[in-house]
Amino acid sequence: MTTLLIRFGRIMGYTKAREFNVETAKKLLLVSLFYNANVAFALASLKGVNIPMYIAIKRLTPLAVLIAGFFYGKGRPTTQVTLSVLLTAAGVLIAALGDFSFDLFGYGMAFTSVFFQTMYLVLVEKSGAEDGLSSVEIMFYNSVLSIPFLLFLIIATGEFPNSISILFAKPEFLLLLSLVMGIVLNYTMFLCTIVNSALTTTIVGVLKGVGSTTLGFVLLGGVEVHALNVTGLVINTAGGVWYSFAKYQQKKNKLPKVMSDVETRSK
Repeated sequence: MTTLLIRFGRIMGYTKAREFNVETAKKLLLVSLFYNANVAFALASLKGVNIPMYIAIKRLTPLAVLIAGFFYGKGRPTTQVTLSVLLTAAGVLIAALGDFSFDLFGYGMAFTSVFFQTMYLVLVEKSGAEDGLSSVEIMFYNSVLSIPFLLFLIIATGEFPNSISILFAKPEFLLLLSLVMGIVLNYTMFLCTIVNSALTTTIVGVLKGVGSTTLGFVLLGGVEVHALNVTGLVINTAGGVWYSFAKYQQKKNKLPKVMSDVETRSK
């Protein structure tokens, strides 16, 4: 649906996304591979991990992105950024200690998902910076390249054709709502990664996860509300807020320098 929507938008002139290019597709093949692996392992982990604890584990992604960025040459982050990410990760670990329904398989799948999410976000950031691709173009290539991966998965796992009958047994508006939310989520996620950074995207995800975790506790159950859960969530949120403040301060400090450079060039 994403592929068709973007193609229709290009034909109608609503988007300036360029035509499909084989060389660009080859460069983004790993992005799509890691993206689909993240989705597959994340869904597999939910068989053994409840929603609140799944979200808590996924909040280790900022730390993984920070480490990955250091190794692929992005440079050393500021002390405040590093400490805020470490605080976020510490909150995750504390919250996990309150999960007495520990499932080794579920946790293993969730940690693997964190690895794949880290890799594809770092590659998306790199593609936007080096290849000049927009978020819509990355979405288009990711959608096209995902089709063979997903076809292989649903056939290999035996979900096809039973999944089709189950899908259409559900109310149509749920399918439509899922499609719309999925497309909007991917677009905003890729856009945030390109405009800001992979690390910023994961930190925003941490703050978003506060609402998801709360709803998970209240609506879905499956985990006992414990003092460690609440403490971990508070620490986790504090780390996300601290990171946002640190990045704001960075941009605020850079702005006078940029304005000074512009004025110097104009003279």
